[in-house]
Amino acid sequence: MSKEIKTIGVLTSGGDAPGMNAAIRAVVRKAITNGVKVKGIKKGYQGLLNEEIIDMQASSVSDIIQRGGTILGTARCMEFKTEEGQKKGAEICRKHGIDGLVVIGGDGSYRGAQALSKQGINTIGLPGTIDLDIACTDYTIGFDTAINTAMQAIDKVRDTSSSHERCSIIEVMGRNAGYIALWCGVANGAEDILLPEKYDFNEQSIINNIINNRKKGKTHHIIINAEGIGHSTSMARRIEAATGIETRATILGYMQRGGSPTCKDRFYASIMGAYAADILCAGKTNRVVGHQHGDFVDFDIDEALAMQKEIPEYQYRVSKLLSASL
Repeated sequence: MSKEIKTIGVLTSGGDAPGMNAAIRAVVRKAITNGVKVKGIKKGYQGLLNEEIIDMQASSVSDIIQRGGTILGTARCMEFKTEEGQKKGAEICRKHGIDGLVVIGGDGSYRGAQALSKQGINTIGLPGTIDLDIACTDYTIGFDTAINTAMQAIDKVRDTSSSHERCSIIEVMGRNAGYIALWCGVANGAEDILLPEKYDFNEQSIINNIINNRKKGKTHHIIINAEGIGHSTSMARRIEAATGIETRATILGYMQRGGSPTCKDRFYASIMGAYAADILCAGKTNRVVGHQHGDFVDFDIDEALAMQKEIPEYQYRVSKLLSASL
């Protein structure tokens, strides 16, 4: 263990995700086991600048693994995007004796961790986002819970859509990434799946698909629309006008970010949190933890942020095949 690391901080930043509490718990308990003190930073980078910093013991994270959200809170912080704000954050870390920091969040949070590293604070990032849009990892904390929450909601909408012989457009989250839409589209047996990475804005092809399916005797039609495309309500009005079929939009919204995390999110977040504490205590900095090909790994933040992530082509082709009414 590096003698330089005596106290580490942990914060959650950006959008909350189920499993963040499991990661916090693992960071705290693994660091304490390594003989390192831990401080919790409330409300992300905004809380760091406001010095909302608390001491944490093993008991501080009791009975939180099953809870959604984040016990430390989270917030957006425009000030931390400035060099002045980043320098202030590093100075506050030094003032409180924090010489290592674990940041749990998405790519925007990683950029903050990257900046702190350049200011001399050892930093490790954990992928906490339901969007699965971080290129260096096959898994992000919260994605599994979010897709299961959305899947169950879509099943319920499908029941009433079938009863009323409607077309239903169901909008799921994901920012500019279509992974939630892709997974739910396949898992829920949707007739159309609209992904930001693939959508050509040819609404007429969707209308034609609805009409053709109705002629084949299909009494309902489910469209999974990704947040990055949006405009589900206006799309529903246009489809109803063009087809004569009652069409309703349902926007699932923030319900996807809440709720008790699944076993996978609890387990993976726990291992990632412990891994982050270990490599930080070993003196590593400017790293992000990921999961690839069944292993937990870490990458340089600069390298990770430069990576690009695309919807797997084979998965997309299969989703199109399975949605067709043959």
